[in-house]
Amino acid sequence: MVNSIKKTISYFLIALVLIFTIVALLGIWDIISLEEIVRKMFVSLMVVFAAAAVILFIFSVLIKNEEHGEAS
Repeated sequence: MVNSIKKTISYFLIALVLIFTIVALLGIWDIISLEEIVRKMFVSLMVVFAAAAVILFIFSVLIKNEEHGEAS
């Protein structure tokens, strides 16, 4: 189970690197407007990271307490 999650996250990170590389190359060659795309990508990443932080908090605090029998 843990290995499949690690593989999924690894593939997701590889896909992000490829997307950023393609967008950067298109911006370098003036095919796309890089400033607007980069701004939207960073805002999107901030939203994803905030959601991941909330999910991590839920898993680490609430579900961990339930496993140890400490939840009310």
